[in-house]
Amino acid sequence: MKVIVVGGTGTIGRRLVPALRSRGHDVVTAARTSGDIHVDLTAPATIEAMYRQVTAADSVISVAAHGALDEFTTLTSDRLHENLRAKFYGQVALVLTGQHHCADGASFTLTSGIFADHPWPHVTGGGVISGALHSFALSAAIELPRRMRITVVSPTLVDDPTPVEDGGTDLGRHFPGLRPIPMPDLVDHYLRCVEDNTTGTIIRAY
Repeated sequence: MKVIVVGGTGTIGRRLVPALRSRGHDVVTAARTSGDIHVDLTAPATIEAMYRQVTAADSVISVAAHGALDEFTTLTSDRLHENLRAKFYGQVALVLTGQHHCADGASFTLTSGIFADHPWPHVTGGGVISGALHSFALSAAIELPRRMRITVVSPTLVDDPTPVEDGGTDLGRHFPGLRPIPMPDLVDHYLRCVEDNTTGTIIRAY
């Protein structure tokens, strides 16, 4: 299958892309400043351009854009909206635009997060975004044309062995006591979204 991985050069993408290729998929990586194609999830025109360049994709996976940490006592609606631009609206645009360009039966896999279901300090925006993505996917699953599918992977923190200086993340210090998911397990969830035939599913990877 021809697979577009948005965020394919990031923390998850750098593990997911080789796994997809090892299973025979033709993978195109997309990111803001790296990858095979440049795309900015806050700029809808670049999403349209990506789909015109990679025609008839069989699968689109988004592992890009993470909601910023926030402080509830100083959080404003404007800051919340800014947080929504890439993580929510950008991922939604991948589907709304992609339905017109991708192949029959194509799949879309989005990424949300544990805070949709488990509240935690300093991630109000992240919780709102992830919950909204879940609701969008449930509606899109019954509306997408041409047998297209949609799933959402909702991970907890990722146990990533990559050193921070080499592109890994150190979010664990902000969430003491939150048990991470091993990277190979998380990659397996994305692979199943591509290769299985499910739709409208929220995969709670925690």
